[in-house]
Amino acid sequence: MSELSRRSTIYFEARLHAALKLKAIHSNRSLSDLVNDAVRQALAEDQADLAAFGERSAEPTMSYQELLQDLKRHGQI
Repeated sequence: MSELSRRSTIYFEARLHAALKLKAIHSNRSLSDLVNDAVRQALAEDQADLAAFGERSAEPTMSYQELLQDLKRHGQI
């Protein structure tokens, strides 16, 4: 563990914990490494989503009712 690491207690569902332990064994990695990687990936996905929302913020919006009317007008429903 690096000097900058922090300890936390995380409670997993029993079957999820068993699967995680097996994955750690089969990949020769620690549970901490697997969890850290998963959290990093989730945060990166959040960052990408926020960036996409920012890029699309100037796009026009339409209500659900307007969308349905547009689909009907174009023969898609």
